[in-house]
Amino acid sequence: MIKLKDLLLEGNGCSTCSRPKSPLLTEQTNPEKVSPNMLYHVYQKIPLTENTFRYGSEAFLDLWQEARWMFNNNQMIFEGVDKQLLEETEIGLFDFYNGKLVPIDLLMEEVDLEEADKKKKQPALNKPHRGGSKKFYVYVRKPGGGIKKVSFGQAGMSAKINNPKARHAFAARHKCSQKTDKTKASYWSCRLPRYASLLGLKSSFSGFW
Repeated sequence: MIKLKDLLLEGNGCSTCSRPKSPLLTEQTNPEKVSPNMLYHVYQKIPLTENTFRYGSEAFLDLWQEARWMFNNNQMIFEGVDKQLLEETEIGLFDFYNGKLVPIDLLMEEVDLEEADKKKKQPALNKPHRGGSKKFYVYVRKPGGGIKKVSFGQAGMSAKINNPKARHAFAARHKCSQKTDKTKASYWSCRLPRYASLLGLKSSFSGFW
């Protein structure tokens, strides 16, 4: 999806670039029905992408909503980045979101940001790490929703995962074959050998203790 802000920035041009073209009235346009802000850009020969309104402000949205109507009804001529915005983005269009009428293009960018924030905030699940209140910890998803941090392992104790007798004794003592709840420390303690590489442990065994 074309980023609205990127196109708006392109419209600013540079000192060595050709001057972007401003919107033009047509023979069908009645100047009395054109807003003062739009006429200002027409008569001062300033593209809409160089407007001084704050991005997302009411004046900004009103200007582009008017441009959208003029463009769709062949009442004005738009060129360059102004035309590209009107042809390739949803700028100037509104729709209902959570019961409110909102600008579609800005809404899409806002939703994208919300999704990105959620991904940043959500830790990797089912991947044990060293540290925490105990020797290891892991984030898991709870059955009813949400995420839980599970700490397991006793700090200061070495894991004898390469000792067959020690593994067998641990599995029997803790009934590892019955541990199926990922939200419990015992589940992860019983499966420690499977995640040896993630935790910096050396092991050639991938089953229960």
